[in-house]
Amino acid sequence: MSTLGEYLSQLDAIHGVSGDEARVAAYMKEKLLPLSDECYADPLGNHVFVKRGTHPALKLMLAAHMDEIGFIIHYIDELGYAFITPVGIHDSRMVINQILNVQTKNGPVKAITGGKPAHIVSVEEASRPIPIEQIHLDFGTASLAETLELGVRVGDYVAFDRHGQFLNGGKLFTGKAVDDRAGCALLIEVMRRLQERQLVPTIYAVATVQEEIGIRGAGPAAYGIQPDIGLAIDVTLAGGTPGVEAKKLPIQMGKGPAIKFFDWSLKTFNGNAVPKRLTDRLVETAEQKGIPYQSEVLLHGATDGSKISLSAGGVVTGGISIPSRYIHSATGCIHMDDLEHAVQLVVAFIESVTEPL
Repeated sequence: MSTLGEYLSQLDAIHGVSGDEARVAAYMKEKLLPLSDECYADPLGNHVFVKRGTHPALKLMLAAHMDEIGFIIHYIDELGYAFITPVGIHDSRMVINQILNVQTKNGPVKAITGGKPAHIVSVEEASRPIPIEQIHLDFGTASLAETLELGVRVGDYVAFDRHGQFLNGGKLFTGKAVDDRAGCALLIEVMRRLQERQLVPTIYAVATVQEEIGIRGAGPAAYGIQPDIGLAIDVTLAGGTPGVEAKKLPIQMGKGPAIKFFDWSLKTFNGNAVPKRLTDRLVETAEQKGIPYQSEVLLHGATDGSKISLSAGGVVTGGISIPSRYIHSATGCIHMDDLEHAVQLVVAFIESVTEPL
């Protein structure tokens, strides 16, 4: 397994729902501190790793979010069953028949998601997904007291219990948190490859928090840094599967990272129209280095880039996206060639920057 694959596998295994990213941050610090000239964390929990260039005032920010989607316990009944609220955007079809990890003060506790047996659901109920608010967590306990004895409390965060793996020994990695531990793995690998290289810009590799609940971390982090250029590293929706029209999701896995031109969430109004001078430079860099790439225009989604671009007096901000199938499920997946080529593109872009764009 490559170093990049090891980072991804180890990161995917860590429990880190939005608002509870400390364990992921500890891993990032372990790997990135030896590669950095400076490291600090802000009050929200964003972790910033700095590699100084020959031009300290020229600042380039890379951002990848540490948090994954999950749940939080909001009620425990007298029989010891817990009920959950989603943290991040979920498809409720994906939540039933799962094993979950509850992160308690005593450590992780396993639960299964339960609902009515198929034999007794009504015709109407059978025709629609079970709403998340009707799904309960079963700890194998018989009372509230027994569940509390396990350490389970209201406010505990919950994640899917899923072991990441390379599917059938190939290059497709599937796991519970590739969004965006793939980006976190890229940050580490980029900083590792830059370790012995002389750079002009000062690099700020930022592991951000709370992206999945409204892109809350990246803006404050960027405000503190005030970069000249920002790049958000995240996954993006990939098509190429049955039932998905190419014109709706033209990006495909295995054909290279996607250079973001535009994204916009119609629900939250987060998004970013990437300045042309930045997309031009990224495309030029990819073509000069022979790195395969795709061009991304995405509706119904946004990244850390939306808040970075609006921080302080405004930042020239773009994105490098890693194509991913089955996003926001327990089986999200990426192709390792895309991740490797994304690393190469980011490294080459950084080396090309000698002045603000």
